[in-house]
Amino acid sequence: MKIENSKLKIPPNVAVAMSGGVDSAVVVQLLKNRGYNVIGVFMRMHKNSNPKDARMIAKKIGIDFKILAVQKEFKKRVIDYFVNEYKKGNTPNPCVECNRWIKFRFLLKKMNELGADFVATGHYARLRREFPISNFRFPIKLLTAKDKQKDQSYFLWQLNQKQLSKILFPLGDYTKEQVKGLAKKFKLPVFNKPESQDVCFAVPRRSSDKIGTKRGDIITTNGKIVGTHKGLMFYTIGQRKGIEIGGIGPFYVVKKDFKKNVLIISKNQQDLMQKELVIKNVNWLNKPTKFPFKCGVKIRSMAKITNCSVSKLGNLKLNQNSKFKIIFSSPQRAITPGQSAVIYLGNELIGGGVIV
Repeated sequence: MKIENSKLKIPPNVAVAMSGGVDSAVVVQLLKNRGYNVIGVFMRMHKNSNPKDARMIAKKIGIDFKILAVQKEFKKRVIDYFVNEYKKGNTPNPCVECNRWIKFRFLLKKMNELGADFVATGHYARLRREFPISNFRFPIKLLTAKDKQKDQSYFLWQLNQKQLSKILFPLGDYTKEQVKGLAKKFKLPVFNKPESQDVCFAVPRRSSDKIGTKRGDIITTNGKIVGTHKGLMFYTIGQRKGIEIGGIGPFYVVKKDFKKNVLIISKNQQDLMQKELVIKNVNWLNKPTKFPFKCGVKIRSMAKITNCSVSKLGNLKLNQNSKFKIIFSSPQRAITPGQSAVIYLGNELIGGGVIV
């Protein structure tokens, strides 16, 4: 549905975050076709960021194109976060932080300078607005995408209502295959470009030297030393391949003890199963009216939404320090501290937090 400026009666200006890939290119063309005034924005996050394809797309479609330097913000909010979380013994989720601080908060702050009324991205997610844009008395709902395999709502749980009121997700009602088809139909020069790895996943390789890797013992849950690990940061809870203990497995990583610098493994996958977890740093997009309540939770981006109940720990007053317990209807595999647990009611994302 077209959103018009109620005072000026003209189509709004929309700043589109462009990566140079198929998704953001289709977003630009869709919005232009619908009558929006589109400004393409490429965010240079590090020295290897290349705006070539984004600039080419902007020229092909015929829109203004801007490059924003965000290296300092990216280092502070994503790279430094990544390093610090590993030092604490957690497994960080850099894509959540990149969305929170760079792709939305930073770009929304620059929106007025760009002369834009809204920000749009190529995320596969949906927003439901059941009231005028200027009315904040009722929440805007953040919903999962039509394409459940591609849905990226999991990475957006740090957003708030004010931000959502200025965001557009044009791809939420399309599947990935439909988007590829549109790119070909629109004759966009990147219609057959393979999907690129998200920039957040490049952080570990660039930052491992800052963490200070140190070898240590690999032990079983029975306390038997069976090998030497090459640095705890290189292992993930639930990992089977790459443990390198001389073919006596298969073993699975069940715990990383950073204090003792020990990697704990087990042959029994049941040692990976847990029925509850605790989350902190919780952000509510749509606050529940009472606790406990039943809902669904994702503990990783590619996991299914699992039935559970959420209860508040401590006093009933909600604040930034509140922690919540999630109890699943069935045990979950490889719950990982530092990762995000994202809470859904049906297909609506209502909140999320960091796993303790």
